Amino acid sequence: MRLLVLGGTGFVGGATVAEAVRRGWSVTVFNRGMHGSTPPGVHRLRGDRTAPDGLAALAGGEWDLVVDTWDSAPRAVRDAARALVATVPHYAYISSGSVYAPPVPAHVGEEAPTVEASADAVDGDYAECKAGGELAAIEVYGERALLVRAGLILGPGEDVGRLPWWLQRVARGGDVLAPGPVDLPVQYVDVRDLVGWTLDRAAEGVGGAFNVISRPGHTTMGELLDSVVSVTGSGATLRWTDPAPILAAGVVPWNDLPIWIPPRHEFRWLQERGVEKAYAAGLTCRPVTETVADTWRWLRAVGSVPPRAGKPRRFTGLDPAREAALLTA
Repeated sequence: MRLLVLGGTGFVGGATVAEAVRRGWSVTVFNRGMHGSTPPGVHRLRGDRTAPDGLAALAGGEWDLVVDTWDSAPRAVRDAARALVATVPHYAYISSGSVYAPPVPAHVGEEAPTVEASADAVDGDYAECKAGGELAAIEVYGERALLVRAGLILGPGEDVGRLPWWLQRVARGGDVLAPGPVDLPVQYVDVRDLVGWTLDRAAEGVGGAFNVISRPGHTTMGELLDSVVSVTGSGATLRWTDPAPILAAGVVPWNDLPIWIPPRHEFRWLQERGVEKAYAAGLTCRPVTETVADTWRWLRAVGSVPPRAGKPRRFTGLDPAREAALLTA
């Protein structure tokens, strides 16, 4: 199988490349060549897809499928798809559950409306760009476009830093503010399960939109943080705290305390999406203990969370002084 990855050095792109290499596929990546690295044997093409003639390096190439992780201007997805449609049979676009139009109901399915967007847009917020990217892929590839609506993505290589933040915080030891309830369901997908499913379905020629994320409650905040304490061996003590005082102190779920979205929060749907379609199409998700242990092993090897292909970190986590004040209160 001949795979082209547009990107290929970030979190999801890098995991896609690694999985394809593990399978013995022929892999080519196309990017600006400014960040990250690729495994031995991977062919690297350089180009800036936002620049005039920036896709020139793709001319004359032949691949069986393409995986695109782009999250900026939708026009770049449209232009890349147009450049490849005559020679590449299938286009897999890594999208996001963020594309759903608010208010989003719990257990939202793929048939729900998405935010207003345009395949020709040159800017927009994250949801608009991902929704526009979907439109661009469909405009060019039609039923041959696979739209992978990921959710919270965890695992080795995570350059957003959510699970790494918890690992580093717990590794420091002491009392740790653990946002409750302890049995709060958490829905996420390990990056390796995400890319494995994507490559399987893309190779089969499957098209359409899929919520590719674990079942709601695949794990809980309690199971997740207990696993973090276990793998770090820090002896930290989890101080479980009800959501009310945490929210009253101005702590922002998802950002200040990564992964956590308390009950009845306006964005709780992010961890309550319908996944029946993806599971029927072969999705399987490994246990949280494996994701946590492998992420800790990776994080210790690299030392710190890598930069996101030149983009700023999305959050820094809860300030230690604020955490100490909440624990004291």
